[in-house]
Amino acid sequence: MDRVAQMASERPVVIFSRTTCCMCHTIKALFNDFGVNPNVHELDEIPRGNDIEQALSRLGCNPSVPAVFIGGELVGGANEVMSLHLNRTLIPMLINAGALWV
Repeated sequence: MDRVAQMASERPVVIFSRTTCCMCHTIKALFNDFGVNPNVHELDEIPRGNDIEQALSRLGCNPSVPAVFIGGELVGGANEVMSLHLNRTLIPMLINAGALWV
């Protein structure tokens, strides 16, 4: 879990993903549409990706991907991100984390 925390704090927005996951693609597209440049870790393309995915599950990510961190804090998966977006709280979070400028 220390590795996940370290990776999650590398940039204002970090997404743990799998290249074959359609919900992961949707979340990455959402952030890209906002103009956010997230640090994306494709777990099926990196060494020990399965270990990271298990650590995300232990953190409460179910399913384990996509797992979105904003400002180093776990936001959650696709449902949580979309709920924040619909509640109009996602953009302020991104601004506070330094991922967007107004």
